[in-house]
Amino acid sequence: LGKSPHAPAEVNYADWQVRGTEALAIGTVGAQANGRIEARFRLLDVVKKVELIGQAVSANDGQLRAVGHRIADLIYEKLTGNKGVFGTRIAYVNRQGRQFSLIVADSDGYNEQVVLSQHEPIMSPAWSPDGSHLAYVSFETGHAAVFVQSLYTNQRKVLADFRGSNSAPAWSPDGKQLAVVLTRDGSSKIYLMRPDGSDLHRVSNGSGIDTEPNFSPDGQALLFTSDRGGSAQIYWMPVEGGAAQRLTFGGGTSYSPRYSPDGKSFVFTHLSGGKFYISTQDFQTGQMEMLSEGGWEKKPTFAPNGKLILFASEARGRGILATVSSDGRVKQHMFTQSGDAREPVWGPAQ
Repeated sequence: LGKSPHAPAEVNYADWQVRGTEALAIGTVGAQANGRIEARFRLLDVVKKVELIGQAVSANDGQLRAVGHRIADLIYEKLTGNKGVFGTRIAYVNRQGRQFSLIVADSDGYNEQVVLSQHEPIMSPAWSPDGSHLAYVSFETGHAAVFVQSLYTNQRKVLADFRGSNSAPAWSPDGKQLAVVLTRDGSSKIYLMRPDGSDLHRVSNGSGIDTEPNFSPDGQALLFTSDRGGSAQIYWMPVEGGAAQRLTFGGGTSYSPRYSPDGKSFVFTHLSGGKFYISTQDFQTGQMEMLSEGGWEKKPTFAPNGKLILFASEARGRGILATVSSDGRVKQHMFTQSGDAREPVWGPAQ
């Protein structure tokens, strides 16, 4: 195709059409007088020979990845009608030997930043709705306690350190409450509390273990895992408690539920025949669909646009992160440094 075009006038549409190209992105990157960098791009419809979108994106020097992600989000939205997630972040736990690290990275796994590193286990990271804080479980006090840490100041505080176990934090969509799982009364139950630790009250009841709460997008309900029926299954209940409704049936066990962003379905881990599958279930029809091939696949989490699911998997004997499209058609492994990656959670839209 010769020299890469940088302007619409330089595009030979016939050459691109013969190769089956439907859309083409072109552009330039340069330095501004104030020291910032500026990327100008245009997205062209090769078939109709028209410009779909053109925009300039600027950033400080050293933020080329952020510029690229912003452009990718704009192009993705123009082509699909859905918001892109290239500019979002993920969090996960990485273990190397006896060292546990809480990591925040770009959505593709690159640009890792260590939020916390210690010899005691770290589990269950959870993003605040505005992306400014992470709640997580740390064993540094000698048992499981819930902490909240600012990603801007690195200041951290203990949120729940009651007698027994404190685990599985989850933020409400408005950021005004967190659900946590406590055994302070003897059995594992779900409680709600404010981010400052006040207004603690129990919302789940009945026999068995209740854990892994997740708020609905409207904040009015909770999904959670419970063995009250004899085996681990997914249940639904109103956010302030009340009668719980079992959602998963059939063979095997199901746990780690997460609502889809539109609230129409949920993703979870399904254990059947000795293999762990990433699965989804439609609320209205109750139909379950296995999206992964089965193996060691756990802790699924939706991207903010609902089109991708991030989860923990294994490859060549170590824990890795992987993604699968919400229709199960596209699967890929994500870049992570050495060590065992686990406990992933996708951050909110930026």
